[in-house]
Amino acid sequence: MSSSLFRSRIGSFALALVAFGATVPAFAATDALVKPASVIVDHSLPKAQVAAQILAARRYDTFWTTGDEALARTALSPAFIDRTLPPGRPQGIDGPLAASKMVHAAIPDIHCDVEQMIVAGDRVVSHLHFTGHFTGTFKDVQGKGQPIDFIATDIYRVADGRIAENWHLEDNLTFLQQLGVVAK
Repeated sequence: MSSSLFRSRIGSFALALVAFGATVPAFAATDALVKPASVIVDHSLPKAQVAAQILAARRYDTFWTTGDEALARTALSPAFIDRTLPPGRPQGIDGPLAASKMVHAAIPDIHCDVEQMIVAGDRVVSHLHFTGHFTGTFKDVQGKGQPIDFIATDIYRVADGRIAENWHLEDNLTFLQQLGVVAK
């Protein structure tokens, strides 16, 4: 599927929501959301399901760049469960909100690209690439502008157009080394 056709279908999904009386927030406009470099889709899935799953994933992946809580709250189910919850992070939507605040305090210009997205069944796998500069603070360490460049992989289970569960793996060693918190 060409990228313009893909964008058109996702945009059509948002328009269909409006046609059924749903309120679609301004950030639902797909042009404002991160665009995956590559999308691999199980074509046996209904097109509306694929569109809903991709839209939820793109909203959540964009949230990591913007820190916009409204994006996270729209992407995540109210009963969201983090299946790989790091120690000290609250369960539910509050967990990603807290993590985003911590990351944005350390790396105000953080940017999340989606290298590839895979849609199969009720799952979306996002291969994420984070970049930015450590100019803020992280656990009493003041950044000096060090470049940040690390990857993460998230597996989302999407139900009713929202992410209900997430399993994630970040390259935290590289991240902490780049911050200067852990020796190389």
